[in-house]
Amino acid sequence: MVESNIAALRVYSRPGCHLCEQLIEQLLPIAGRRIGVEIVNIDERPEWQAAYGTRIPVVEYRGETVCQYMLDTDAVRRIIDAGDGS
Repeated sequence: MVESNIAALRVYSRPGCHLCEQLIEQLLPIAGRRIGVEIVNIDERPEWQAAYGTRIPVVEYRGETVCQYMLDTDAVRRIIDAGDGS
């Protein structure tokens, strides 16, 4: 987990989710040390379960959805290149 005051990409996922595992595996090398990545298990909070259910993985940045189900590498790179993650 990253500190809440640092801008980070948040990945909503759950253990055993194959799509989640693939997305995270692709995301981490792109994010590198340039932006934080927070991976949250939606099963830890009822409100996350209600909001995301089976529509995972979801990547958010500052409360906005960046991508869902599949990684949008271009969108992630735009966020990183904008310097917002520094």
